[in-house]
Amino acid sequence: MVITVFLWFAMDQSEPEYEEVKAMVVSTGSRSLFNKKTGNRTTFYEVMVKYEGKEQKLHNVHGLAGYSEGGMVKAYLYNGKLYANVEGVKTSTPVAIAYFTFLFGTFGMFGYTLYLMSKQQSQKR
Repeated sequence: MVITVFLWFAMDQSEPEYEEVKAMVVSTGSRSLFNKKTGNRTTFYEVMVKYEGKEQKLHNVHGLAGYSEGGMVKAYLYNGKLYANVEGVKTSTPVAIAYFTFLFGTFGMFGYTLYLMSKQQSQKR
């Protein structure tokens, strides 16, 4: 857990080198998934852009406002991928990937610990 906290601070303080570029919006779309169990709907936004003659997906898009086909948008180039915002760049760095791995591992270990504690309590009765 301590490593997870340190990795969060490292991710938060990281300043990855990226390039701010202009790209042309080629297409936009969204798809929704409905979870019958919870009743929640999740929408995923997809924006394809053209940059330096190649079409590619714009990562970390949170909505379609401001993305009209044929329009120019600001994008952030990092490791050959285009991101809609700096947040997307930060969460794709190696330190961020390590942080999320440790975070999920921490939750998994916490859940397993609770399971073992409940199992031990039931054996005492």
